[in-house]
This record gives sequence, C-alpha cells and structure tokens, in this order.
Amino acid sequence: MSKTGRIPIDIPKGVTIDVSPDIVTVKGPKGTLTQGYRPLVKIALEDSKITFTNTNNTKLSRALHGTYRSLVNNMVKGVTDGFEKVLEIHGVGYRSRIEGKKIVLQVGKSHEPAHEIPEGIDVEIEKNTVVKISGIDKHLVGQWAASVRAVHPPEPYLGKGIRYRGEYVRRKTGKKMAT
Repeated sequence: MSKTGRIPIDIPKGVTIDVSPDIVTVKGPKGTLTQGYRPLVKIALEDSKITFTNTNNTKLSRALHGTYRSLVNNMVKGVTDGFEKVLEIHGVGYRSRIEGKKIVLQVGKSHEPAHEIPEGIDVEIEKNTVVKISGIDKHLVGQWAASVRAVHPPEPYLGKGIRYRGEYVRRKTGKKMAT
C-alpha cells in the first residue's frame, strides 16, 4: 500500500467535493477542477476528510493509489490557494511583453517567439524580465512555464536565458589561458 495514499486529505472550509463512479469534482473559491479515476482505487468522503483505498492488490492499483491521492490533494490546494511559477529572464536586452492573449519574448533570436496563453492561466510581467504564471491547475501551470522556459534555457557560460526563480545554474569557465 502506498505511504502517500494512506494519508487522508483534509477538506478546508469553502471547498466541496463530489465523487461519482469515475470522476472527482472539486469546487472552491478560485474555481472548479475535475479529474477522472479508475475503479481500482476507492475514494470515500468521511466528515471533512477524503480517504483512498485499493480495491485489489495489483501492481497497477498500488501505483494509482498514491497518484490519485496526490492529484486530488493538488486540486484541493489549487481551488483554495492556487499555484504560481516565476520565471526570470537574464541577458542584456532580453525582455518580455504581453500582446493580447500572447506573451512575446525577446531573447536574442532573429524572431520574437510568441506563446499563446492558455485558458485558466494568468500571466503578469514585472520589470520586463520577471514573468509570474499563476492558475488553479498545477499541471497546466507547470507545463506552460516549462514550455516558456524551453524557448531559451539558461546557458552555462554567461548564464543568459530564462530560468525559474531560485534555480541554480551551474556555470562553466570559458577558455583558460595556458600558464
């Protein structure tokens, strides 16, 4: 049995959870999220807690036990607090801006890559070099932040590029003079 899957999830005030035979719906102050699940895991609502149990002891059932618990926990956190990723753009002349429903990046390329901002994500730009990505769906926020970062990941010699706030970039020395 999964150690993560055994931990019950506390339901905060203002959050309602609806469990049907194959879909879990979580509604909260920030919005609504749904997640499908397989019948290999049983989801039960007790008082103000959600518990997860295996229906049988197969390898797949044990694997999905902790996975569904983590997914539902992230849904509860998302509808109450939300998730945020912060990207920093490092480099001379590197900056970003929002044009309509797109974010345009100037990162030393011959063209300016533009990324469509998906529904359910809010983007703020501070000082042209800090991009804050927020939303209620953890997967969507993380995946979209990773796709923006992939436009120009930080390079190890000068450190120029797009990185997460607090990310350590291992720096290499360039050519050294022979002594």
